[in-house]
Amino acid sequence: MVNVLVTGGAGFIGSNFVRSAHATHQDWQITTLDKLTYAGRLENLRDLEGSGRHRFVKGDIADAAVAAPLVREAHVVVHFAAETHVDRSILAAGEFIRTDVFGTFVLLEAARDATHLQRFIQISTDEVYGSVPEGHSRETDELRPRNPYSASKAAADRLAYSYWATYRVPVVITRASNNYGSHQFPEKVIPLFITNAIDSLPLPLYGDGLNVRDWLHVDDHCRAIDLVIERGGLGEVYNVGGGHEVKNIDLTHRILELIGRPASLVRPVADRPGHDRRYALDTTKLRDLGWAPRETFDDGLAATVTWYRENPWWWRPIKDQDPAFREYYQQQYRPGAGA
Repeated sequence: MVNVLVTGGAGFIGSNFVRSAHATHQDWQITTLDKLTYAGRLENLRDLEGSGRHRFVKGDIADAAVAAPLVREAHVVVHFAAETHVDRSILAAGEFIRTDVFGTFVLLEAARDATHLQRFIQISTDEVYGSVPEGHSRETDELRPRNPYSASKAAADRLAYSYWATYRVPVVITRASNNYGSHQFPEKVIPLFITNAIDSLPLPLYGDGLNVRDWLHVDDHCRAIDLVIERGGLGEVYNVGGGHEVKNIDLTHRILELIGRPASLVRPVADRPGHDRRYALDTTKLRDLGWAPRETFDDGLAATVTWYRENPWWWRPIKDQDPAFREYYQQQYRPGAGA
């Protein structure tokens, strides 16, 4: 059996990867390590309850006593665990540095002694490139992160590379564009806007709504990671982009149309500080390995809307009953917030 450690595997992208990998690789023994912060949920892995090929360990990647033994027994580490929401990083950056940077350091230190380790996949983000007014970011471009979240991911990205260059830890780095799909915590724009629209609540749109994001369906991202585990070059970086550039205002109206709600629900709010205008990735390097996105944005968004409509059991307890979420929402979107 191939021992695969997935950090942050109870979160959005991580849980989608764990479920996909479990279904695809019958010879993988998967361990999910997750701290179960607000965005990590065991409900995301309930399909795997009772499986003999998956185990869950609750723990913090920054705690070497918990994380290091799991790394040392692994053949493959897929490192998703991170604080990921830009808005929260602007409000309080400290936890992003602790988890995204120091936590990655703890894992890499353990990886130095992992005699069976064949791949350490560092999951990074297109946001490390900063705002891209025109053209597309290539893997060799300068990193210019502009908020605490993207800065913490850039630091982890380069720290991981340094462990390849210095210690020959078998690191491969992926930088993905904005993901969407099922099981995404409803603080992020697509699930937030979908669930607000379902309840006929205002959709808080930052600034003029003309910021552009390249949308990648989470299933396409999972297939890319799977390919990089198999074929990715050690020490290499691979961009993973969906190729679907959409302005935020257009995304907002597409969601309203799919749910059948009026445009009057759009509520402009003060723009986020340092809000990057556009992200776009050149994915030639990954495509040369044999990957291409399969999901069109129109189909993927419609399927995502359907999932949230059909699974209120998953998101209503968060939005209706979690006081921490409600406090965050009110703080983030109150009049004048973000200005």
